[in-house]
Amino acid sequence: MILEIAQIEIKPGMESEFEAGVKKAVPAFQRAKGCRGLTLQRSIEKPQRYRLFVHWDTVENHTVDFRNSPNWQEWRACVGHCFAAPPEAEHVQEVLKGF
Repeated sequence: MILEIAQIEIKPGMESEFEAGVKKAVPAFQRAKGCRGLTLQRSIEKPQRYRLFVHWDTVENHTVDFRNSPNWQEWRACVGHCFAAPPEAEHVQEVLKGF
């Protein structure tokens, strides 16, 4: 399993709208090939910074299947207007679990 971590900076004052947009976009992720779940976390120190964690079966499920689908377009339509800058995403794979 692959974990996508996207750091997203939101325009000031749009935090509630962004959170509502992510909630609205959840079905687009549920329909996406290889997507196993997502969570959204908000920074306490920098409240306009969010991290979106999305579990995928493969990197390609995100970078190819999702990004070339209507689901990605739906995601961006729900939240893209809130971005202060393009999100920064990376993919990680668990190598150790302590407990």
